[in-house]
Amino acid sequence: MALAIGLIFFGVFAVVALVLMASGGSAREAKRVQASLESALATETQQTLEQIIDLRKSEQVSTIPWLNEKLLKFELTPYLHKLLQQANLPWTAGRLLAMSAAAFALPAYLVYLRTDAWLGAVLIGLAAGCAPLGYVRFQRGRRFHKFEQTFPEAIDLMVSGLRAGHSLIAAMGLVARECPDPVGSEFKVCFEEQNYGLDLKIALDNLMDRMPLQDLRIVCIAIMIQKESGGNLAELLEKTSHTIRERFRLKRQVLVHTSQGRLTGLILTFLPLVLGVIMYLVNPALMSVLWTRELGIRLLWMAGGMVVLGGFVIRRIVNMEV
Repeated sequence: MALAIGLIFFGVFAVVALVLMASGGSAREAKRVQASLESALATETQQTLEQIIDLRKSEQVSTIPWLNEKLLKFELTPYLHKLLQQANLPWTAGRLLAMSAAAFALPAYLVYLRTDAWLGAVLIGLAAGCAPLGYVRFQRGRRFHKFEQTFPEAIDLMVSGLRAGHSLIAAMGLVARECPDPVGSEFKVCFEEQNYGLDLKIALDNLMDRMPLQDLRIVCIAIMIQKESGGNLAELLEKTSHTIRERFRLKRQVLVHTSQGRLTGLILTFLPLVLGVIMYLVNPALMSVLWTRELGIRLLWMAGGMVVLGGFVIRRIVNMEV
């Protein structure tokens, strides 16, 4: 018995040690590369060093090396990696998948242990498993909305810089220094890409890829057209800023007029689930008929499909592109 306990302890210790050694090796390598960059830039001033950001393209989706190698083979992983970057969350794709798996397994097991119904357990587990991804998308939408709110002021700052005699790149650097996050940080990346020799069109394409917003696309396309055809860029950006402000005002009016429809769709979507939980707490024997009999299982599938279809239709009605 003591020998078996010792072997188990040794095996667990070996696995943990290997994982920590692999993680430590990656951290040491990152520190070594960072030190090399800092020594190469030692001639710069302290203020310039504080403004330099890391432009290295990281393909690491997990801190565990073998798991990172496996995840890079899936097409879903780059999408999750891009989603996390747009949400500005310090997570990896592997961590997000692990959180989703844990959020699925634990509620599903508890529901199955309580009700002995695999269908309800799987449905509730799927709903809980989508919670981490929903949080990431919520943070992404929140960051996009904040970008849209402060973007017209950034354009006005660029117009002021251009009229004061600065170049377009210098005006972008002014926005990167003066505007708050996320506008300042995104333009800072674009400005630094310009300093490292990247073409303006490619830097703007990268900016649009990181922030896929219609307002930003309008400004970037206007800048690229002006670069090819010429003209007064300050006047062009000023008119673009006015157009974006009017579009944003119209979008707010649309949200106000469709608020009742969005609230109705939210209530009708979650009302059956809430009522089902309440009725199960009041009378478990009555509600258990839905997942203990074949007719009840069919009714659950039909009800779930109709709720999803109704919510989708209402969402399509109230979501208007401006």
